[in-house]
Amino acid sequence: MPPLTSHPASPGADHRGPVLGAERALAPDLIRGAMLLMIGLANAANFAFAGGPGLNGSPHGLERILNFLKITLVDARAYPVFAVMFGYGLVQLARRQRNSGATPGAVRKILLKRHTWMIAFGLVHATLLYFGDFLGAYGIVGILCTLLLLNRGDKFHKIILWIWGAQVVYTIVVVGLTALAIVNTSGPAHGMTNSPNPSLGANSYGASLVDRLHEWPAHTAYVTGFTVIVWLGIWAARKQLLENPRDHRTLLTRVAVVCMSITVLGGLPLALVAAGWLQVDSAAMDSMNLLHNVSGEFGGPGYVALFALLVGKLTARRRTLSLPVVAISALGQRSMTGYLFQSVSWMVLLAPFTLNLGDRLGNTAFTAAGAAIAVWTTSVIAAYQMKKHSYRGPAETLLRRLTY
Repeated sequence: MPPLTSHPASPGADHRGPVLGAERALAPDLIRGAMLLMIGLANAANFAFAGGPGLNGSPHGLERILNFLKITLVDARAYPVFAVMFGYGLVQLARRQRNSGATPGAVRKILLKRHTWMIAFGLVHATLLYFGDFLGAYGIVGILCTLLLLNRGDKFHKIILWIWGAQVVYTIVVVGLTALAIVNTSGPAHGMTNSPNPSLGANSYGASLVDRLHEWPAHTAYVTGFTVIVWLGIWAARKQLLENPRDHRTLLTRVAVVCMSITVLGGLPLALVAAGWLQVDSAAMDSMNLLHNVSGEFGGPGYVALFALLVGKLTARRRTLSLPVVAISALGQRSMTGYLFQSVSWMVLLAPFTLNLGDRLGNTAFTAAGAAIAVWTTSVIAAYQMKKHSYRGPAETLLRRLTY
């Protein structure tokens, strides 16, 4: 049996045609749609504070709680979810092509062309709107995975489980080093500060564009390191964990408990500093930042498993899904459009040379969070309307036309 072959395609499926709504598994779309809110909370804050992690280094009142939740649940924890889902979608797409009659060579050609165009999408997005683009990195990783991973057998893909096991051990070591650094803190206290991004602080669109052209290559090179997270998504897709979450409830529960425990507890020390409830020296801050980033990678499989379990319960209890679930899933089906819409919104609402609402409304942190929630809600409503009219979304339609 070929590595990507699973269940037969639906009657009438065309390897050049889009997947019908009835053929789609709910979990992947719901995950993508819901997690776009997390992406929005992170990126809106970066825009508002002109740098990352995008928070007030001297919080007061409810800002302390906002900072605490953002560091614990959002920062360095949202993008790994999309990395897992990117790998999952890569296998789904290849499987559909194979099941509808495409040869392995044709499948590879389609995937390579699609991901090459994603690099182009990323360059345009980063140049015009936001340097912190992930589309270009996904394109690069997609090409690498197509050439090196997709047609491997199950034994080969078990390597990724060993890699993640080693990552757990490494995280435990970092936890120990961080604990020692906190206990031995003795120098001047260091709070959270934002690392400035020139393009986000530029006073004109032209200046920001030039800055983004310099920032995007380095950012893209850095985030392509999430290949091991994408690979985990490839492994999960081969097992069809999200198509049949109730059949894999035990495994998904274990993944959710272990990974979310690691990601939340690993973010806790830095979150306490961000909230102003803990003061440490620079050495301890460095260790906390490392632990925060390393533990954040487990947020990818952790959140995915949580949502898969939720979908299992929803589909077990109800024959028809609630309107919010359908609408959020519709956004997940149009996640690229939703992602790009967010970048346009941050540029209009938060950039210094546009409305600059963060400064004008006084409380930058809450303004950014409010903008993120409002923009995400708007995109959910728009996606639902697109679904009702059987429209895939402008970004998805364009990418499809260029690919095929």
